[in-house]
Amino acid sequence: MSMLANFDFASFFAVAAAIVIGLYVVLDGFDLGVGILFPLAPRASDRDAMMATLEPFWDGNETWLVLGGMVLLGAFPLAFAILLPAFYVPLCLMLFGLVIRGVAFEFRSQGGRFQIVWSATFAAGSFIAAFCQGAVLGAFVGRNITVSDGAFAGGPFDWLGLFSLATGLGVVAAYGLLGACWLVWKTSGSTQNFGRELMLPTLLCAGAAILLISVWTPFAKPQIAERWFAWPDFLWLTPLPIIAFLAGIGILLTRWSEREWVPLALSLLLFVTSLAGLGASVWPEAIPGVMTIWQASSMHRTQVIVAGAVVIIVPIILAYIGYGYWLFRGKTKPVPEFPPR
Repeated sequence: MSMLANFDFASFFAVAAAIVIGLYVVLDGFDLGVGILFPLAPRASDRDAMMATLEPFWDGNETWLVLGGMVLLGAFPLAFAILLPAFYVPLCLMLFGLVIRGVAFEFRSQGGRFQIVWSATFAAGSFIAAFCQGAVLGAFVGRNITVSDGAFAGGPFDWLGLFSLATGLGVVAAYGLLGACWLVWKTSGSTQNFGRELMLPTLLCAGAAILLISVWTPFAKPQIAERWFAWPDFLWLTPLPIIAFLAGIGILLTRWSEREWVPLALSLLLFVTSLAGLGASVWPEAIPGVMTIWQASSMHRTQVIVAGAVVIIVPIILAYIGYGYWLFRGKTKPVPEFPPR
């Protein structure tokens, strides 16, 4: 018990939340990315094949979003109570996007004369959810959150700004890149070629967004610039942009490679290093400029309960998700050709 009394639960939960949210972002990222690329598919058969690659995975990927919310609420209730009203609008829009996307996913498979409507709804829901996730991330890192007497004291649109718009569009482009790499790995024929052709424009858009945000972030807040350019933090953080740059070059060189898993692996590496850079910028702040993770922590008894739940639940979900990916490994079976719609 004395070990639990001295254990740094705040750091444990911060790392756990970063891992869980990171897993959601990379796993649901290709999922949303395929939806973002949906309107660009040249044929209805390509859209059918794209949808078929997601069927075994899309709902399981979103499990991490629920778990991430649970960890943040249980471990950092003070920060959660401030951040939730600060981001009501983009979070509600994100949920709206995920809901209409899920409905479109189920209804589109039934075909009929409204299939084009469900295709458009699926793409719109994917774009809205991706953009709102990026906008929330940008507002969290780059904007000042107004707090008075321990409660959010700003307006419902304080999150909206040029920086959050840039991060929102950057996440849309990065998800598009993940989606294109996913199609190369999971499909063949014309759909795979479609994914290969989109790798370059999505990589250029995502790379430009990452470069813009990387340059912009230190100017947004002086403490972030101090973190990145002060010694010895500079020494430990410099590998992150270097790895991200090399991953981007690797995607560019391997987009037509016969090793079809390589571009997806490199795009995940690019995504993870970018997220790690943003996380390093705000560590150990639960709300930048307002409170640290230790100040935002819940009671010790709650921490023990939540930590126990995380230790039990995470391996179960990992086993479930891992089994699903192993069971449906390899190429998705070709979708039969249907008359043009």
